[in-house]
Amino acid sequence: MRDTLSLIAPAGQLPIGTEWRTVAAAQDVVFPYDGSVVAQAPVSAVQDSRDALDAAEAARPEVAALTTAQRKSVLLAVHDRLKAEAERFVDLLILETGKPRVDCQVEINRTIVTLQATSEEVSRIHGETVPLDLQELGRGMIGYYSRKPAGVVVGIAGFNYPVLLASHKLAPAIAAGCPVIIKPAPNTPLATLELVAIVREVLVAHGITAAAVQLVNGAPEIGEVLVRDPRAQVVSFTGSAKIGHLIAQQAAPRKTLLELGSNTGFIVAADADVDAAVDAVLRGGFYANGQACISVQRVVLERPVAAAFTERLLARMGEVVVGDPRAAETTVAPVINAASGDRIRALLADAVAAGATVLAGEGAPGAADPTANAALVQPTVLGNVPADSEAWAEEIFGPVVCLTEVDSMDEAIDLVNASRYGLQAAIYTSSLESAFAAIERLEVGGVVVNEIPGFRSDIMPYGGVKDSGVGREGPRYAIEEFTVTRMAMIRPRARS
Repeated sequence: MRDTLSLIAPAGQLPIGTEWRTVAAAQDVVFPYDGSVVAQAPVSAVQDSRDALDAAEAARPEVAALTTAQRKSVLLAVHDRLKAEAERFVDLLILETGKPRVDCQVEINRTIVTLQATSEEVSRIHGETVPLDLQELGRGMIGYYSRKPAGVVVGIAGFNYPVLLASHKLAPAIAAGCPVIIKPAPNTPLATLELVAIVREVLVAHGITAAAVQLVNGAPEIGEVLVRDPRAQVVSFTGSAKIGHLIAQQAAPRKTLLELGSNTGFIVAADADVDAAVDAVLRGGFYANGQACISVQRVVLERPVAAAFTERLLARMGEVVVGDPRAAETTVAPVINAASGDRIRALLADAVAAGATVLAGEGAPGAADPTANAALVQPTVLGNVPADSEAWAEEIFGPVVCLTEVDSMDEAIDLVNASRYGLQAAIYTSSLESAFAAIERLEVGGVVVNEIPGFRSDIMPYGGVKDSGVGREGPRYAIEEFTVTRMAMIRPRARS
């Protein structure tokens, strides 16, 4: 496995300023499937964060002055490099995340699309005129605003989709004319480090300072230095609600863009195509080993279809193939580490103690022994899950779906809304009335009709409400987050 690891980033070094800096510390990157060490990742010191901020601030005028053509050319060149090296990135992602091959391929393909789409948005950054003569004082004046780079961007990504999440911070920052400092999750820094290495090579080839894109890696205090510094004008974070709330406090009053996960609701109406809904749960509940913030978690069944849905779902659970993530047929593999596996099993045990029933998977008769690999959580279906249990109320972030029954569509929508989260939700129905009721009433950032709630087009505005975060990603929308309006108010001839 280690013999196949191919890296272009210099060993033991991090891209700080315009150079690759040798750092003293390192930590193991572990393959979740078997616990083997696949690489030693360089780890920053606190001073590295300070130096990265110094370099980013120094680079700010140069990066802000880049032409539309330069920004677009850089993004297209990175797109071409990543497309050419896609399989290498897929193999690297498998090793550090433990996600099945199919999910890693999807991640890289989506990253390629994100880079292409962001390059197209560069030439669409514009302002508009403002009719200042609405008020008498503005009679005869000309008003318009343009969008200017906000300043240094700090992008902090989660472990589950490290390259894609980084690209949704890095690419819009380049497009907006902002220097960016990326901090990957400590478990999964390798592929992101490779992406940054490619970006810096492209920048230098274009005659642009490499300090426009930097990366630090390590413990929370490494990121805290970045977040608290007033030179970081925008902080874009993807991760847990707990850490997101802390980051918002640390960064205030500067702008934060927070994507903080969810416990996604999935409504199956009485008039739904039950087989299609079952298929959606199989596709949408277990991908990425269940470690996706918009994977199916809470399945709310209208009572007339509840029995048929449950029976058909359990009959098809064998289609969820547990195995080595390197194998093409695998759909579920171990979660990121043993601590996560133990946390998920504790949530399941608490739910069962509160009255839930294990219908399939972890803890069911015949399930695999968790002591063989504590990170491996069997694809699990829980029935009759109490609404006050953590397995229902919080984000499981593992291959677990929870079922409950309700008597009406109103009750289903109210139950999905009875959550501190609100990222995306889905409904399966053949009724336009029910579909539009869900769209109008569900308190989430996105409603998906007759498709998995994990559907995300990388060009759409993506983000949540409530504890699922604030702000929107997607190239166009992130560029808006990373820029500020500058208003021009002109009286062509001074009044005497």
